[in-house]
Amino acid sequence: MSTVSVMSASLIPAGITVATRYLDLAGVFSCALLGGALARTAGLDLFGFLVVGIISGLGGGVIRDVLLQHGTPAALTDYAYLPTAVAGSLVVFLIKISEASWTRLFTVLDAAVLGFWAVTGVNKTLAVGLGWLPAVLLGTVTAVGGGALRDVVLGRVPAVFGGNGLYATVAVAVAGTTVICVYLGVPAIGVGLGITLALAFRLTAVRFGWNLPTGLDWHPRSKMAATLQPGTDTAARNGKEEQSHPRKETP
Repeated sequence: MSTVSVMSASLIPAGITVATRYLDLAGVFSCALLGGALARTAGLDLFGFLVVGIISGLGGGVIRDVLLQHGTPAALTDYAYLPTAVAGSLVVFLIKISEASWTRLFTVLDAAVLGFWAVTGVNKTLAVGLGWLPAVLLGTVTAVGGGALRDVVLGRVPAVFGGNGLYATVAVAVAGTTVICVYLGVPAIGVGLGITLALAFRLTAVRFGWNLPTGLDWHPRSKMAATLQPGTDTAARNGKEEQSHPRKETP
């Protein structure tokens, strides 16, 4: 075993490795619920619920494990994964609740899944001997991969591409925080802090409509951000003056 592998393995204690598996399964179940909720919105049948739920629940982890090239993906070797994804899909299929309730639940579950999987991706990557940069990358891929595949299957623009409350940004922040905690020798704190950060950051971003710029013509949505962007207030005032005092065209 290489020196890097020994160092990385020593960073992830056995107890954290076990906890990582349960976090992974929690992410599978939660994301399968989300997939089932979208399948209900799309009016799919039972088979559609199962397909969308399984893709949503297992997609991110499979992408991560294939990129790690450290054996067969866990979803194909650990028999707890597929039944967990199926269970999440069936829960949504069997239990009908109001659309407003699903919307609130969807937002919270989405935030939790980002935390579960970003932390899991980081710990699994470091455990096989890779460094901090691949850990942040694969932590992010694990968090957003399943949702992106689900959205593509349903013909939606993947949430990771923007306009959805800093979706990928939250995953990167959680992965980076987890990596820092691991290298500081407190991986258990990294797990708890990462999940807490995901919930707080994601829910706040959704609540206040935070998004990354979409281009050079982007304009801030909040008043505070508008004051920080040079020329925004002046342009706005000029626009109002233009409306209230339209220029007269010379014949």
